[in-house]
Amino acid sequence: MSKTAKPALLRVLDGEALATPPIWLMRQAGRYLPEYRATRARAGSFLELCYRPDLATEVTLQPIRRFDFDAAILFSDILVVADALGRSVRFEDGVGPLMEPLDRSAIGALDDGTVWQKLDPVIETVVRVRGSLEAEKALIGFCGGPWTVATYMLAGRSTGDQAPARLFAYREPEAMERLIDMLVSVSSRFLLAQLKAGADAVQIFDSWAGVLDEDQFTRWCEEPVRRIVDNVRAQLPAARIIGFPRGAGGLYERYRGATGVNGVGLDWTVPLAAARRMQKEGPVQGNLDPLRLVAGGQVLDDGIDRIMDTLGKGALVFNLGHGITPETPIEHVERLVRRVRGR
Repeated sequence: MSKTAKPALLRVLDGEALATPPIWLMRQAGRYLPEYRATRARAGSFLELCYRPDLATEVTLQPIRRFDFDAAILFSDILVVADALGRSVRFEDGVGPLMEPLDRSAIGALDDGTVWQKLDPVIETVVRVRGSLEAEKALIGFCGGPWTVATYMLAGRSTGDQAPARLFAYREPEAMERLIDMLVSVSSRFLLAQLKAGADAVQIFDSWAGVLDEDQFTRWCEEPVRRIVDNVRAQLPAARIIGFPRGAGGLYERYRGATGVNGVGLDWTVPLAAARRMQKEGPVQGNLDPLRLVAGGQVLDDGIDRIMDTLGKGALVFNLGHGITPETPIEHVERLVRRVRGR
């Protein structure tokens, strides 16, 4: 491929249907890889790994070297924004992210004046990864959706149904607006910095969008994401943005129009008939069940084939419907890549 050729991922996000879709996997740099586990051990902590450009660059590139994916995704975490806002995030094995829960008074005290002390090393990782990637490989940056990041900040951890944040949004809508406004502002600037540093596209992970009812989905998922998209495009009109409102169910089909994203990431519960309808409006990404990848064999092949048979002739980025799990066998990932590319 010519050094000036557009990466396949960008071609699809621009609306092109390719005979072989580009493929990358959410959490493709992770614990299922022995090389990741070795690098993670060197870092000392998960956040230290995120904030060390040398180590974060290494783990970002590891799955590209091993599987030749079409895109690398920046190794970081959606909660670096919360950490940068002074919430002192920590990660415990078997528990996940933890921080001091926010209340209304703490929201009023949030200050975004020093966020770049934490986020600058992440931007340095973007620069290093882009400088190390081949021209035909895309680099994806990302942030968390404001609603999803807010759910962790309000509860201090994942609660399964994120009930503390949902209840807070009902009881304290003005305070919730202040928190969301802060997250929209910081997230917009964070994505712009990643794009200017060399990211080819960005993804907004709204992992807890699916716990909201329709009215709250509009207010706390769609509207904040639309504002981020507008803020980014005000400076970079051609920016490619993928939105991933995991669990949105029947609300998925209106999400692209409501937010302005280029591509819509689909979780594995989205029926392929609905995915095909959405694909008529623009690119879709997904949506293999990660546990099919764990199981392997015929159930993996069947899942791949159904997606390819239904979506393979349109603008498709092949991916999982959520992140790859730590118990995934490496040989199953190799099988997935061969099957997608061998059709």
